[in-house]
Amino acid sequence: MPIALRYAARTDLGLGSKSRNEDSAYAGPDLLILADGMGGHAAGDVASSTVVGELVALDGVGLGADDAQEQLRAAVLRANAHLREAMDASDDLEGMGTTCIALLRTGTKLVVANIGDSRAFMLRDGTMTQITKDHSFVQALLDDGRITEEEAEHHPQRNMVTRVLTGREDDEPDLSLREGKIGDRYLLCSDGLSDYVAASTIKDILANGGTPDATADKLIAIALRASTRDNVTVVVADVVDQANASSNQPQVVGAAAALGATHDPDATQPQPQTPAEKAAALRREANQPPPPQGPPDAPAGGATPAPGSGPLLAEEGPGSRSSTRFRWAFLAGLIAVVLAVAAFVGHRWSQQQFYVGQQNGVVTIFRGVPQDFGPLSLNDVDTRTDIAVADLPPFYRQKVGDTLSASGKTAAIRIVENLRAEMVKCQTGTGGSGCTS
Repeated sequence: MPIALRYAARTDLGLGSKSRNEDSAYAGPDLLILADGMGGHAAGDVASSTVVGELVALDGVGLGADDAQEQLRAAVLRANAHLREAMDASDDLEGMGTTCIALLRTGTKLVVANIGDSRAFMLRDGTMTQITKDHSFVQALLDDGRITEEEAEHHPQRNMVTRVLTGREDDEPDLSLREGKIGDRYLLCSDGLSDYVAASTIKDILANGGTPDATADKLIAIALRASTRDNVTVVVADVVDQANASSNQPQVVGAAAALGATHDPDATQPQPQTPAEKAAALRREANQPPPPQGPPDAPAGGATPAPGSGPLLAEEGPGSRSSTRFRWAFLAGLIAVVLAVAAFVGHRWSQQQFYVGQQNGVVTIFRGVPQDFGPLSLNDVDTRTDIAVADLPPFYRQKVGDTLSASGKTAAIRIVENLRAEMVKCQTGTGGSGCTS
């Protein structure tokens, strides 16, 4: 029996310190996408928007089941290549990345692509199943039997991802194919929901029988009630009989909607109107170089007016120069004080943080954060261990090189104990293929 999707997408900034939404989502007749950008100042919003802008072209193409998986994989890889191109073109974007979940309908089949720790769930006959697998440090520990599922829910490193789209050639998504069944309900969500709301609560909301719009609204509301500190984004879709499906317009939310909307009344190019057009315009807008900056009201040709030429402004008249100099001096002094206070407070805060890294080839616990503030170092050695980085499996060797943040000294010690156990497993020959270089 032919099937269709009835869908809704919602997002919220969350209650944390983020000043912009780095999540993006798209929901259309044949395609659902969710991307959780990361990088902070390194433009996670651009990363997630770029992925949506590339993948959205697959909506409505009408691919056969044989081609759908390869076409979806190719689109994800193209999006990843665009991230690399954007970073090569702008130092401000270096270090950005994004998770990605995409669900593409082809006939009665659903192709799922996934990379990162955003999640997709299916509710079928009252049972909720996670249909994607997290690419995270905690999931690796779970797979190895090092921790239980209960411990994984509250693990201090649960936000540390091991695979996302970063522009590297080896960023490869997982792919799966499943049969769509009328009555199924799907949820795509960022960790702003799954890290703060229990799976049992999510299931109860999905199973409440409400429309996708009402259900998506409730999921956002419960995440905010749980004081989510991250951007929270959801896409809810029901599998319905195509004969009874009502027409749905595509929906774009989050950074994709913000970057895709242009409000320039003097623009010569036609502006995107529909959500699909906005999403398709994202990558082009994100990669546009900034316009050249110059002094306001500069004459044509870039020439600078000669001193004293032109009419004298009122604020430049006699008797005003001394007060102007005083105001500038006061402002400069105020800025210096603010910067000094910010540096002091930042240093105090950093000394309450811990992370695990390496020094001279040895696993080391550091107090602080792995950054410097000008000449001020924001970290120092707390404890040097007897674990050589070279004795760790390659996976953990890389993670130590990238540094592992900890919520406190106790959590840092726990990370070291986990690393020691992995080292022992390799030394005793019980570590399997994970110990090979």
